[in-house]
Amino acid sequence: MASPPPPPPVFRDPWAKREAWRKHPVFSRRAMLGSMFPGFGIALVAFTTYVIVDNIYLSAKPDSHH
Repeated sequence: MASPPPPPPVFRDPWAKREAWRKHPVFSRRAMLGSMFPGFGIALVAFTTYVIVDNIYLSAKPDSHH
């Protein structure tokens, strides 16, 4: 019976520590997209609230110009 071939030698990457920052979660695609437009979510909620309140108050007032 033939024995399986020996596994290939594992070489240690001398630059692994210097390249580790690329895999950090801060540099993920989601984090980059989230920080691309800071304050956009808050502005969107504030604007939506303004439009809804404005439409409710404008539609609730009777038309005084006949």
